[in-house]
Amino acid sequence: VINNYSEMAKFGITKNDAPYYLPPYEWYNDTISKWTNEIGLQLINFTPGTSSNQDWSIPELGKGYFSSDTIFARILRFEQTDKNGMNGFLLLTHFGTDARRTDKFYNRMDELITELEKRGYSFKRLAASN
Repeated sequence: VINNYSEMAKFGITKNDAPYYLPPYEWYNDTISKWTNEIGLQLINFTPGTSSNQDWSIPELGKGYFSSDTIFARILRFEQTDKNGMNGFLLLTHFGTDARRTDKFYNRMDELITELEKRGYSFKRLAASN
């Protein structure tokens, strides 16, 4: 992580600009929580329940593949059926996915944001939440 900040500094990005840490594969445990706190980072994770984090999957996975249509529908279904809706939600999507996944979910982000705005949601950067 420290080496990553050294690389980001070359582009003018400081630790204050990027104070969050989302662990690889969204793994979370006490050890990760402890060391992120020790180095002054805020540990974050996506909110489960929508399968947005499955946008990396590829058709070759068979039943493990989640198409963009499936992910889109699951997000909207979650919003409709959860008593709290999606207030405060962190959707995880990947902007770099396997070339074998030609159905890139990130191409649906404008459509998703527009639909959620129609439903009364607004969007904020994480930094705006502090």
